[in-house]
Amino acid sequence: MDSDLQRCGMSNTDFRVLEVLLHKGSLPVNVIGPKVDLTAGAISVAVDRLEERGLVTREESKRDRRVRTVALTTEGRKAITLVYERHVALMERLLAPLDRAQRASLEAMMKAVGKHAETLGDMPDPL
Repeated sequence: MDSDLQRCGMSNTDFRVLEVLLHKGSLPVNVIGPKVDLTAGAISVAVDRLEERGLVTREESKRDRRVRTVALTTEGRKAITLVYERHVALMERLLAPLDRAQRASLEAMMKAVGKHAETLGDMPDPL
């Protein structure tokens, strides 16, 4: 997947941030980081990079100036929509051997693992 993203001119990190904004709408920077598994410093750098490319904008909250909300620009929406459609097609090819019931089962298992992972927070390296 990463090599396909690179061909589209997008890093894995950029994809994750833009994909969250595509599906969740505008979000505060501090909400995006945990959703895409980035530290506060890393998400700030990623948003800076995307803002420089004209793919996102950052706005201060009118109610709390400490909060900065990130939103897709028109160009950002176009870029992530195209790349996301490619990603979906790639996942369809990858999952082609599975029948409908197997896909539903896999989806349920992945959601359960994802929800559990969200409850764990930052875990120390087990090694």
